[in-house]
Amino acid sequence: MMFTPLALNAQKVMEETLDMNKKLLQGMNTLLSIKDIEVDLTPKELVYEEDKMKLYHYKPLSKDVIPVPVLIVYALVNRQYMMDLQQNRSVIRNWLELGLDVYIIDWGYPDQMDKYLTLEDYIDGYLNNAVDVVRRRCGLDKINLLGVCQGGTFSVIYSALYPEKVKNLVTVVTPVDFSTRDGLLFIWSKYMNIDNLVDTFGVIPGSFMNSGFIILKPFQLMLDKYMGLIENLDDPEVVEDFLRMEKWIFDSPGQAGEAYRKFIKDLFQENLLIQNKLEVGGRKVNLKKIEIPLLNIFGEYDHLVPPAASRPLNDAVSSKDKQMISFRVGHIGMFVSSKSQKEVAPAVARWLKERSEPEKKETGKKTSKNKDVKQCLTE
Repeated sequence: MMFTPLALNAQKVMEETLDMNKKLLQGMNTLLSIKDIEVDLTPKELVYEEDKMKLYHYKPLSKDVIPVPVLIVYALVNRQYMMDLQQNRSVIRNWLELGLDVYIIDWGYPDQMDKYLTLEDYIDGYLNNAVDVVRRRCGLDKINLLGVCQGGTFSVIYSALYPEKVKNLVTVVTPVDFSTRDGLLFIWSKYMNIDNLVDTFGVIPGSFMNSGFIILKPFQLMLDKYMGLIENLDDPEVVEDFLRMEKWIFDSPGQAGEAYRKFIKDLFQENLLIQNKLEVGGRKVNLKKIEIPLLNIFGEYDHLVPPAASRPLNDAVSSKDKQMISFRVGHIGMFVSSKSQKEVAPAVARWLKERSEPEKKETGKKTSKNKDVKQCLTE
């Protein structure tokens, strides 16, 4: 019997259809077998809370812990557990194993009661109070700050306003020069009618923010990733990883209106920070007042915070000890990719370890490393 090309194609289509049906059936069994997707599993304790903000301290995972703790300041727009999404790709767990003493701020979920919160409330209030709690627990005048994305911008502003409280500054995928037109987010924000938006919503819904982020890469975030899921539905590990990421993506807090208004107007639209013209609490934020060691990290393929928005920081500060490192990753890949575990986390830990000799609070005298670590971890 001879097969025509049409018959062969039909046979191939039938085989592929049967294979897909089998995969879908296996996928349904996989989905039904998966229980609750767990994230943020690295052990930690709540050490301070104020309104909706919470400050956590991670339990050490190394016997050789550096004496100066690092406080992670995440962005307001997403949840900080991106850095601890799964145990085999947790940059936080990696840092703990490498000897960092880690604290992190959880900003919580603003509601309509918080619509009048200002940028000053976040930086001079919550962030400053969190820094003071860590300083007090460890008996130190200065601690390390590690800021991520918008949290990095907050950390830069804070370091300029409170240089006496920060020993080392690490910024990761952090925008400081908002004049760039390399990313759609920066272009759109320049034309956003932020007054109408804030006056209408009060607290900008997380779903609204999410829609905007998805539109930035519609094919990859709306079609491609789901096609990839279908291709791997019969692989439980791939499905679980996908569900963890989806849980984080759609777990988006709202934005306190007044703080969001100022952030969009003064930074995205007026680009005041890099010009040393930004005012916070009636004070000018002068980046030249940052003289502490600086490590500035960005992703070469970051579509949310392009390299052009991060690079100018090094020239804007007065620090003599400053370093800039780029990695061949995107915005999220900086924290969840294999490269983040093998390259990013070790680079940060190594840099901080070399610069974290403590000074005892209020005396300026160097202290015993073991004494400081014990006090910081057990108080």
